[in-house]
Amino acid sequence: MRRAWSAYRQRWKRRKLLWRSLRAGQALTPLADRTAAIRPGDILCFATVRNEMLRLPQFLDHYRRLGVAAFLIVDNASTDGTDAFLRGQADVSLWRAAGGYRASRFGMDWLGALLMRHGHGHWCVTVDADELLIYPDWDCRALPQLVAHLDAAGRPAMGAMMLDLYPRGPLGQAEAGPEAPLTEQLPWFDAAPYRCEVVPPKRNRILRGGVRERVFFPDAPERGPTLNKLPLVRWNRRHVYVNSTHSMLPPRLNDEYDGPGDPRLSGVLLHGKFLPDSAARAAEELRRSQHFIDPKPYRPYHQAITRAPVLWHEGSVRYRGWRQLLDLGLMGAGDWLATAD
Repeated sequence: MRRAWSAYRQRWKRRKLLWRSLRAGQALTPLADRTAAIRPGDILCFATVRNEMLRLPQFLDHYRRLGVAAFLIVDNASTDGTDAFLRGQADVSLWRAAGGYRASRFGMDWLGALLMRHGHGHWCVTVDADELLIYPDWDCRALPQLVAHLDAAGRPAMGAMMLDLYPRGPLGQAEAGPEAPLTEQLPWFDAAPYRCEVVPPKRNRILRGGVRERVFFPDAPERGPTLNKLPLVRWNRRHVYVNSTHSMLPPRLNDEYDGPGDPRLSGVLLHGKFLPDSAARAAEELRRSQHFIDPKPYRPYHQAITRAPVLWHEGSVRYRGWRQLLDLGLMGAGDWLATAD
């Protein structure tokens, strides 16, 4: 009876979130709708952005190289030219959302509408503009090969760990220019410790640890950022993201990733949060209060970032490539590498 009641509640939760997405979609204003060019089998990328000109060129180039055929992006009232830049990209469909980011479930209502309308039946990458997805052999085998492998294995999604990258010096001082790869601008990361727990009834995972917990939440690790995500999903219009891309409904989708140490094929989201604009963005967040359900307890976190601290310590590890992350257990390969030509 308990299991039946829990399943019933999760179905209603999913329907409620799908209904929210339908309503949110009515508030999106199309600026450049090129979705008529989407073909069956295309891999699609979905994102919500605001003032991301520092990251967008590398973001688009990375996912194009991986094999994304079309980008469906919501711009939340950018003021730095992001919207004009994206309108000029032939593979980008762009919508404007003028409402509050927090009120839209951090963009998930807007993206939920687009995923429902355009993502059904496609493999979809849903990420932030500061997240670059990599996986074992990503530099040799693109997403079409990866999703074919996942289809053959009967897997509807692939999980990934968000890995915060940072410079050796103070925040605001990248180690290479803006044209350099993200891993040269921010070449350091925390290899450990990380911990992952399963939370009923959705069976969602919560993965915590890493540099932000070490530096900003040493006395309150439960407030540290959630680092597990499900960024790559064969979409069905009955699917819905619950908490950003950290968890989904139906609950079985959350079982596709158990965090570091999971031997199944998984990825890493290289996280470019700490590029040179991080202090300015934190100062803006102190004014806007849009990135947490309850922003007040996180004000000291954003205040600390505005002071451009040094995140590097003696345990920091320099990024060397995907094989290094595989050896560290931060991503898994399953039998993916054994199938390489």
